[in-house]
Amino acid sequence: MASARRFARAALGGVSSDLADTAELLVSELVTNAVLHAHTEVEVSVWARGGRVGARVSDHRPCRGPALRAYSPYAGTGQGLALVERLASRHGVETGAGSKTVWFELWPEGATPPPSGWGDAGPPPGCGRTVTLVDVPAGLYSASQQHRHLLLRELVLAASAGERFGVPPDDLVVAHDTNNVISACVTAALADRPSEGEARSVPMSVPADVVPAVRTLRRVLDLAEEAARDERLLTLPAFPRSRVFQQWLFDQIIGQLAGERPTAWTVTRREPGASPSELVPWEASHLEGSRVPTIAANEDNRIIAANRPAADLLGWNADDLVGRRLTAVIPEHLRRRHVAAFTSLLLTGTPRIVGRSVPLPALHHDGRLVPVRLFIQIQETADGRTVFVAQLTPRATASIAAGVSGRSRHAALQEPSGRYPTTTAPALGRPPSAATGAGMSALERLTLQAEIGDALSNTQDLDEALQRVGRSLTRRLADWCAVDLFGEHARVERVCVVHRDPRVLRPEAYEGPLPPVSEAARGPLARVLRGAGPLLLGEVPPPSQASSPLDAEYRELFRRLGGGSAIVAPLRARREIFGALTVARTSGDRPFTEGDLALVDELVRSLALGVDNVRLYQETRNIAERLQHSLLPVLPDLGHLRVAARYASSSTTAQVGGDWYDCFVLPSGGAALVIGDVTGHNLDATIAMSQLRSMLRGIAVDRQEPAGTVLRRLDMANHSLFREAIATCLYGIVKGPAEGPWELEHSSAGHLPPLLTTEEGGTRFLEGGSSLLLGMDPDLPRPVAVNPLPARSTVLLYTDGLIERRDEPLDHAMERLRRHTADLAREPLDVFCDELLIGLGADSEDDIAILAVRPVPAS
Repeated sequence: MASARRFARAALGGVSSDLADTAELLVSELVTNAVLHAHTEVEVSVWARGGRVGARVSDHRPCRGPALRAYSPYAGTGQGLALVERLASRHGVETGAGSKTVWFELWPEGATPPPSGWGDAGPPPGCGRTVTLVDVPAGLYSASQQHRHLLLRELVLAASAGERFGVPPDDLVVAHDTNNVISACVTAALADRPSEGEARSVPMSVPADVVPAVRTLRRVLDLAEEAARDERLLTLPAFPRSRVFQQWLFDQIIGQLAGERPTAWTVTRREPGASPSELVPWEASHLEGSRVPTIAANEDNRIIAANRPAADLLGWNADDLVGRRLTAVIPEHLRRRHVAAFTSLLLTGTPRIVGRSVPLPALHHDGRLVPVRLFIQIQETADGRTVFVAQLTPRATASIAAGVSGRSRHAALQEPSGRYPTTTAPALGRPPSAATGAGMSALERLTLQAEIGDALSNTQDLDEALQRVGRSLTRRLADWCAVDLFGEHARVERVCVVHRDPRVLRPEAYEGPLPPVSEAARGPLARVLRGAGPLLLGEVPPPSQASSPLDAEYRELFRRLGGGSAIVAPLRARREIFGALTVARTSGDRPFTEGDLALVDELVRSLALGVDNVRLYQETRNIAERLQHSLLPVLPDLGHLRVAARYASSSTTAQVGGDWYDCFVLPSGGAALVIGDVTGHNLDATIAMSQLRSMLRGIAVDRQEPAGTVLRRLDMANHSLFREAIATCLYGIVKGPAEGPWELEHSSAGHLPPLLTTEEGGTRFLEGGSSLLLGMDPDLPRPVAVNPLPARSTVLLYTDGLIERRDEPLDHAMERLRRHTADLAREPLDVFCDELLIGLGADSEDDIAILAVRPVPAS
């Protein structure tokens, strides 16, 4: 390539610098393409006459024509043909019996060259067998394709310098050619098949004998990925989801050519870091329309979007967050660990917390910490860029009556452009075979009823559940539907709009807060929200029924989405109206009739019950978490003893539990440490926990007896309760002067043993002092264990939610805990606790309480 640039520069010595520079660049790009794709000798000719400059690059592989790929300017893949298209005045390709020539011309400014182009840029000849790729996500395919080209391009260039990375030269040629063939075939198939949403089912033609070459391509890419993870390549390794997608693509080609049936990408099993299967490429509009606090960041660790709920949660203006490093919302004690983990993800492709629900603190703008559950997904833009989308669900927030608290988009009504897109949705009829409404058979009606029930019972996320319901309704009954719910202060919010054709709908333009149900509101929606209905509408509500802002809003929805007829039905639960469902058909479709009202009335009964249950679940979970946190103590300042604690409720249940911790100073000067877990996961367990905690404090402070005696007296008091509690509990006392030495005296009522981790990383479970659970035998003597505490060692008390996993022996879980604490031995105590939650507490099905103490000599 360097010699080609020098040749072009020498040949164009008398030409203006602008034309010469451009010609030199384009010659270099075309020669690079020929070296990478043709693998033959390359001939270059350059000329200049009449103010014009031209060049021809020839190779001896005429069957490999130019394969056009739409790469973004940021992509690290070759941009040769795209640069020629953008910069050349004319360009084209000539194919002969034994050669192929790609040429371009640069004309002087002001001259108008005749038209040109590449001609047929379809798949190579020999594509004869059909392979169907079902549910191909556009953004993920683009990212995978770019990554394959990057790896193979670097391998080819490295091979020319003598570095093979274990790849035989012949295999590299086969892999590169096969990758080009697959890309050309898929590109041609995508161009011939219009998109139906962002996921497509693509039938493509491939050579019948391509299977051995695909296996070679897979082997070469595996070796390249290994080299990338070892940082021997400039190309970063792929993320897990891209690797799984690539394997799926190759498996589909190999399997279907062997006679197997297609397997959709959407049903392919993936590990947490490689899921969920997002069919919709990331767009800022999706984030803005979400009612879940969400922040998106790019590969530079910069925030590229943040929605209003996230900004409100963290005390920022959403626009002020954009452009900042992600560390702006990460507590200072976790920033170094975050940067290390983020860098590791980019360099190895291996995630730590992607796809997992992790309890963590976020940093508020005023400096305080906000407990959240963090859930990160890796998504791709339509052109293949990687975006990290983080949802921050508050772990202790005020109750949300409707289960929603989205940003106010009603202000868009005041803008000149209006609230809605200017494009009216086309009328789309259902397939003739699809029965609707009154024409449905009993089986079809039951099927639709079951789909709605399944959608609402299999998820506790209201947005997701309503989207699934909407897809069922628009597939079997209507062209579009909308759900409006009452929220706080009797405000109405449109929480879901679904259209049969997703291409015509941007949900964020239709969803959001609505005007209030005023006394002047007389339209169909207002009437239904007051209890009327279900109502059958034969046409778009007339202007005479738009006497209030709510009525006008509802009429505008029909005008934009199209509505020839509709049914509006109230959502009732516990004798109250809490929302409305609208199902509509466009004017070109068969209108709803009186016979459809009974069906819709049946459906809204199921829908109302399911929505009410989800909202109750969300509200109960919120209240339970607030109650649990309100019972947690404030840790004392113990001077030479560093103390930190964390509590994280279960990620899978809405009920309160019996986990607790406590730390307080005894009159003798010792520090009391307590951790316990009342059996059960309900309000009774929480009440018993609070009673045990209060009684233990009183007993411990009153007489300052040995730890075993305190536990025995606590068990006796426990028997005096109205409902005696069965619980584990560990009570310990750290003794010693400020300068040391220190010792831990403790007694355990069936609780997991404390874990001692020295500053050097040595670990040891303190097994002594164990006896039966509280509530079993109040007269049972409680043994005591005493252990020395080295300076800067860490004692960890914890409940079983931190370590226990279903179908895993407890010994394995405890050994994993030892490894984690050993790795964190020298970290500050706050980092120590948060990293334990990150490493062990993600997706826990039980509550987690941890209490850590570290003696530090007085300076």
